This record gives sequence, C-alpha cells and structure tokens, in this order.
Amino acid sequence: MTEPQFAPAGMDSRPLWLVAQGDAGPVWPEGIDPEFPLAAGFAGKPGQLCLLPGSGGVAGALFGIGRPATPADRPARERFTMARAAEALPEGAWRLEGAPAGYDLTHAALGWLFSQYRFSRYKPAEPLKARLVCPAGVDAAQVLAMAAGEYLARDLINTPASDLGPAELEAAARDLAARHGAEVNVITGAALAEGFPMIHAVGRAAAPGREPRLIELRFPGDGPAVALVGKGVCFDTGGLDIKPSSSMLLMKKDMGGAANVLGLAETLARLGRAGGLRVLVPAVENAVAGDSFRPGDVLTSRKGLTVEVNNTDAEGRLILADALVYAAEDGPALMISMATLTGAARVALGPDLPPFFCDDDAGAEALYRAGRDHADPIWRLPFWEPYEAMIEPGIADLDNAPSGGFAGAITAALFLRRFAEGAGRYVHFDIYGWQPTAAPGRPKGGVGQGMRAILHALPELV
Repeated sequence: MTEPQFAPAGMDSRPLWLVAQGDAGPVWPEGIDPEFPLAAGFAGKPGQLCLLPGSGGVAGALFGIGRPATPADRPARERFTMARAAEALPEGAWRLEGAPAGYDLTHAALGWLFSQYRFSRYKPAEPLKARLVCPAGVDAAQVLAMAAGEYLARDLINTPASDLGPAELEAAARDLAARHGAEVNVITGAALAEGFPMIHAVGRAAAPGREPRLIELRFPGDGPAVALVGKGVCFDTGGLDIKPSSSMLLMKKDMGGAANVLGLAETLARLGRAGGLRVLVPAVENAVAGDSFRPGDVLTSRKGLTVEVNNTDAEGRLILADALVYAAEDGPALMISMATLTGAARVALGPDLPPFFCDDDAGAEALYRAGRDHADPIWRLPFWEPYEAMIEPGIADLDNAPSGGFAGAITAALFLRRFAEGAGRYVHFDIYGWQPTAAPGRPKGGVGQGMRAILHALPELV
C-alpha cells in the first residue's frame, strides 16, 4: 500500500493563495496585486488555478474556492476541489495561504492526499508531483490516518478477483493485524460448515485454494466494544441464478464492504482508537459448480433461523447473517455492517450517496452530521416494520430474495436486522464502493464510503 505523505514542514515551499468569490468578484488576499490574475481571466471560480510569475519562474499560485459555504448550507457539487490544485500545480512543495475564515483546511488537506493515490499494481502510474505542507492547525496524524484507510480500501477493491480471492483477503487482514498488534482467527473447513452454515453454503462451490472462510480480528486495548462486519464476496457470478456478463464486470468490487471495514480499522488503529474493536469478514466466492447452493434450498443459519433461497444472487445477506450472529454473541455496544448489497440502493440514491439504516434517531443523526461535515455523505433509510412480512416465506423463517421487486434495500436491511439481536446498537450501510467516473481526489475505481462518517460519529455512538 502506498503511504500518503505531506511535504516536510521545513521544506522550501511556494505559496498557494485560496481566493474566494464575493459579490463584487474575487476577494483578493492581502498583498496580491489583481492586475495579472484578472488579465489571465482568473475569477476565483471553484477549481480555477492561476500561476504567478517570479524572477526564477513560478513564484506562487492562486486557487479559486468559489463562494465559501459550510456543508450545512448546501452540499458542494465537488467534494474535494483542492485535489484539482494538487493535480495541476508544478512539481515541488506548496503551502496554503490566505484561507478565508471558516474554510475547512482539514478537508482541503484530505483532498490533496486523496489525489496522491495511485493503483499501480499492473502498470506504472506517474506520482503526484506537487506536495502539500500540512496547514497550520490541521491534525496531520488524523488526516494521514484517514487517507491511509482510504488507500487500503481502494487497493483491495481495485484488485481483480484473479489476485484477490478469500485467501488473499485473509492475507490482507493478517497484514493489517500484524501492523497493529491485532489477534487473528480464521475459521474454515468443517468448523465453518458446522458453525457458520450459510457462509459455507455460499462459498463451497469455489475452486481449491479459494475456499470460504470467516476472518476475525480483535484489537488490543481498552475501548468501547465495537464490531465491524464487512461483506467479503471476492467475486459474485450470481451462483446458479447467474448474472449476465454485463452485470459481472464490476463484481470484483463485491467485497467492498470488507474493504471498507478493514480501511476503517486501519484508520482507527493509526489513531490509537482501535482498543476493543472487533472486525469480521465472511470471505467467499459465489461460484458455479456441481455443489453450488440452489434456488429453493432451505439453509439453517448459525442463529437457528431457516432461510429459503429464492435467488442465489442474493448471497451477501446470507454470509453477513452468520457473521452478525457471531459478532452479536459478544454483546457489542455498537455493531455496524457494510456491504455492496443491493442494486435497489443504487436505483434510489445513485452510486455516490449510500443509504444507512439505524433504529436509533440520535445515532442516525450523529452519523448523518458526521458524513455531511466530513465530505462523506450518507442518507438514512428506514427499517420499515410493515415490510417484515415480505421477507417471511411459507416454507421457512425467512426469504433471502422477496418477489415483487419493491423496497429491495429495505427488505435486505430487515433481513440482516433479524440476526443482529444482542448488539446494543445496530447500523447497516448499503454501499456501492465504486467511483464510476473520475472526480477530484477520487479516480475511477474503488472508493471508500461511510468510513469517515463512522469515524467522526463514533464518540456519540458508543
């Protein structure tokens, strides 16, 4: 994993002045002569850059930030505009100057670090040439930790299934544990089949070397009992209800929930906040073979509830269910599941705004505010009780894929909640985990969603 980096504080650096737009045009920072930038067409528009000449070349630069507004005023059309400066500036170290009052320098620094990310496993990628001196007043350790967690999540999601199956996902979790002194427990084989029958059923058809497993990390130290459970479907064919080829193209990202909980664990550990944390990743490949689980099968979960399989492509909730029961057995104060779970969530909110489900209004509000204030937007959907009947078939306790096509994200969340009994507070995130088109600080490919919202809301959740 590439490490995010600031330029050393004592390094020679050039100034980057942040210029806002006012009612009468750009609000010029003190000491800036507007004649040259105005002649160059600079107007302080968001993302606009103007290099300032000096005797030895480029003496500094102006960067437009538009009309200052807090996230509570309105959501920005671009989340990490500062990343545009990072990508466009000449090589060397830069320091921020002239930020308007109330401008979020932490957000700016994070966007810059996000722009450093490169996925270069299969071909070389030119590194970012411009480096940022961490702005005064910004907690460098926190920003670096958030960026490192994001980098890890992106790396895992971007890696194709040929190089990231259940065994490789386990290796990544072990590497994380080794970096931070966490205890690792991996359950496979007969123990998995006996104790976690739905995880085993979904993954049993995979080829040798890609067997299903439940990966468990426990972090040392004192802290609130928090359990993170992430869906780790390393590739999803759909099983016997096989997907069309067009729907398989992005299925390497079906372990995005696992990537996000591991990324969040990386951040928490770097910040010294992982004490009491438990991470669970049911890791499988939903493959097609002679022993694939079948439509119409009835599976008995770890909890004892029976589940009728009416679609083998609704496998994520099956593996999560067993893992949630296991996590809840410890009675955590907070349990969070993250999964690339339903197309219905994407139809409702699109790829950039993942829904979350939480029964507790105060907890839900804390998560929403944290996401809003830290450029990690999320949107609450309800555990809608009247839809419970939709997940109750006639032959078994639960149905993994209710017919009708309505409220698919909600019924999936309701299904999972049946297995969360014992946790103090349960929250479910239905994420996409993928950036469909490149945006500032977010190249096309794997992306973290909900991690910073959870990070900043945690003190109010436990």
